[in-house]
Amino acid sequence: TSMWQELFSRLISDFSPHNLSATSDEDMLEVAGASLDFSMTDDDPPLDREMGGFSSYNGGGMNGTSTMMDFLEEPLPGVGTYEDFNTIDWVREKSRDRDRHREITNRSKESTWALLHSVSDAFSGWLLMLLVGLLAGSLAGLIDISAHWMTDLKEGVCLAGFWFNHEHCCWKSNTTFTDRDKCPEWKSWSQLILGHGEGAFAYILNYFMYVIWALMFSLLAVLLVKGFAPYACGSGIPEIKTILSGFIIRGYLGKWTLVIKTITLVLAVSSGLSLGKEGPLVHVACCCGNILCHLFTKYRKNEAKRREVLSAAAAAGVSVAFGAPIGGVLFSLEEVSYYFPLKTLWRSFFAALVAAFTLRSINPFGNSRLVLFYVEFHMPWHLLELVPFILLGIFGGLWGAFFIRSNIAWCRRRKTTRLGKYPVLEVLVVTAITAILAFPNEYTRMSTSELISELFNDCGILDSSKLCEYVNDFNSTKGDDLPDRAAGPGVYTAMWQLALALIMKVFITIFTFGMKVPSGLFIPSMAVGAIAGRLLGVAVEQLAFYHHDWAIFSGWCSPGADCITPGLYAMVGAAACLGGVTRMTVSLVVIMFELTGGLEYIVPLMAAAMTSKWVADAIGREGIYDAHIRLNGYPFLEAKEEFSHKTRAMDVMRPRKSDPALTVITQDTMTVEDVEAIVSSTTYSGYPVVVSRASQRLVGFVLRRDLIISIENARKKQDGIVSTSVICFTDYCPPLPPSSPSVLKLRSILDLSPFTVTDETPMEIVVDIFRKLGLRQCLVTHNGKLLGIITKKDVLKHIAQMANQDPESILFN
Repeated sequence: TSMWQELFSRLISDFSPHNLSATSDEDMLEVAGASLDFSMTDDDPPLDREMGGFSSYNGGGMNGTSTMMDFLEEPLPGVGTYEDFNTIDWVREKSRDRDRHREITNRSKESTWALLHSVSDAFSGWLLMLLVGLLAGSLAGLIDISAHWMTDLKEGVCLAGFWFNHEHCCWKSNTTFTDRDKCPEWKSWSQLILGHGEGAFAYILNYFMYVIWALMFSLLAVLLVKGFAPYACGSGIPEIKTILSGFIIRGYLGKWTLVIKTITLVLAVSSGLSLGKEGPLVHVACCCGNILCHLFTKYRKNEAKRREVLSAAAAAGVSVAFGAPIGGVLFSLEEVSYYFPLKTLWRSFFAALVAAFTLRSINPFGNSRLVLFYVEFHMPWHLLELVPFILLGIFGGLWGAFFIRSNIAWCRRRKTTRLGKYPVLEVLVVTAITAILAFPNEYTRMSTSELISELFNDCGILDSSKLCEYVNDFNSTKGDDLPDRAAGPGVYTAMWQLALALIMKVFITIFTFGMKVPSGLFIPSMAVGAIAGRLLGVAVEQLAFYHHDWAIFSGWCSPGADCITPGLYAMVGAAACLGGVTRMTVSLVVIMFELTGGLEYIVPLMAAAMTSKWVADAIGREGIYDAHIRLNGYPFLEAKEEFSHKTRAMDVMRPRKSDPALTVITQDTMTVEDVEAIVSSTTYSGYPVVVSRASQRLVGFVLRRDLIISIENARKKQDGIVSTSVICFTDYCPPLPPSSPSVLKLRSILDLSPFTVTDETPMEIVVDIFRKLGLRQCLVTHNGKLLGIITKKDVLKHIAQMANQDPESILFN
């Protein structure tokens, strides 16, 4: 008998609401705006169905003789899933996963097949990470190679094969090292059309072709985004942060978004706009993660588990964007993830490793490096150099705060005025201005990645760049290290060209970020910082060269020594500006030293990153991604912000004193008709279930979507269910007259353990509960009676109100 009791109790526990509400979420993959489709085409039945011949526990006393049928004998398609623009219930999702895991573990002791199933279930997470890493690495390699080729296409074409970029075209050429960029196989457009590349007309023709190609690329990009995947625009990181916090934006990580974002990212980068591919690569990797989740039931049916995969995919995205696997893991932890258990840390590490390995195998830049701007400095830095490094940190913080304010003001203007109605025209105008201003200056004409590479570079003997045109005194050369030398005319020309490039980049990036093309912010921010850093580095270098007898230089910078590395200043400046815009600290420093291989420069990087964060935080608390989340009104509860106001749950809950009473459903006295009337007359996403209207004692909470699906299904499949049928949420329904229609039992969709707080609970505790448990809603009681409800949106509105912001800016349900 004890065995039967155990089996019986397991059957009851297996049929808890958590187990019932698992369903496929194929909708996540449909393109934005598609209607919700609840059709379920699963090959594998949910766990509850696998119990053999047992149907669910029907209630009606322990002898089970009741004739009342609970129509939910197996989980319904759609029950337990979420509508678009809704928040997931983390507590329910996690408990559902624990039930599933417990079920598999218990079964694994019964047979070898069940044991194999248990092992494959445990292994599926690692297999998924392997697939995410391989796909993200492959796509990143494809994007890198294509963007490099199309960027060079604006200036000319390779006769040996049009698919070669400028560098690859000249590899097989017999030209000397100094003329390596002028090989006969590579023809500029003027050489191809006019037959010669010199003179004013040739220059004008090259200029014209450059602008035309840029406009073509950007037009194609914006038309593809507008026509096929509106979600493919922008950086994607603010939305991914919101999705990882539990919000659902269907189609944002779908297959169309992935395809269009990959193609348009190449086009946008090649058009020469002031944007990078690093942020969008995180979005691309998360799309890969979401799509591959559909291969595994465990991740397809559980929104919380899926978000663990997306956290790891974000790490893989940064890993391939910068060739920085550890930096990627730290970026996911510090910047984008909301829930990051230790298991996710290890899986992120593995996904980032596989992604970086895949990209290294593809070798997109042909230099066996994962990034275009890999450098190695070997000169030690001196303690006094911390002063210019901290100055660069201050500059980075000021630029970050200025950029965020200006960009948010411009994006708000785009949202609220007619400007937002003409996305194609806006992209074309910005591209035209960028291309016309960029072409005359060689530092803005080259791609931003190449510019950063040149600025990071330490001048050697063979460098032909204008930045390295120093006055050489070869008698004082010791080995590879060149001493500090006097700047030649080339360096002075490069300085004012870089100053103009800095002004252009500072202002044009404000208008570029947020347009309807994929646009990352990492590379433009780094470019601004690298230009400022290089300018300061050359200034300090020349100061030390001409005034080496000054007290500050005399101890460590003797004549003929190589004491200042301008490239290092560029690197520190890049880190400072990126930190000022994104407010990253730990992950930023790790990304920068993985990027440049400069382990001995961790302290300068830390000093600059910390200074820029302090300065930027003093001016405005939000980083660029948080500012965009707030601008778009996404329901994101920031875990870093403290709630310090002395309000109570009763001040925030609905209904307020002047509002109509709370809409509730009684446990066993309402008919199908009554419940349908409540559902159609309100827009709430769920309803509290009470014992009776008079007592208001709480029984549980039922979701609107589950109610609609269950009632529709019962009308179709269960005999005798009509509008006058009583809906019963209890195990034992009250006896009805013999002539009455069948009773509809919906006990299985009722959440019997909703979170409740009392009306006197301080709001800081309520906000903490919402943050740490990821709740959708919380019920408020007084002396055990139901009083009201607080939703995540109410909490966000209250926080906005307390910060003197517009509470109606929280747009979504």
